[in-house]
Amino acid sequence: MSRAIGNIAEDLACKFLIKNNYKIVDRNFYSKFGEIDIIALKNRVLHFIEVKSGKNFDPVYAITPKKIDKILKTVNYYILKKKINSEIVIDAIIIKGNDIDFLENITLF
Repeated sequence: MSRAIGNIAEDLACKFLIKNNYKIVDRNFYSKFGEIDIIALKNRVLHFIEVKSGKNFDPVYAITPKKIDKILKTVNYYILKKKINSEIVIDAIIIKGNDIDFLENITLF
């Protein structure tokens, strides 16, 4: 996915989250391990959200075990760097055409 298409998908995901009472805390957090697309807060729970989109394939299949490993390492780095001491969850937003699916707790963290 190109960065421009990724940005469009992430913007749509942020609008979806805001509409559902999430507060966007951070976007595109990079570490040497990988990237977290969106970090959002709702009910004192910090959500680390991977955004995937596609037209000619089901983007959920882009969330591979290798990708989850990178997400977990990046989340751990973020928690240490920002000294986070709250409940967290790792979610995904899948965008295919006009459909948005919110997959909660994609890992057992």
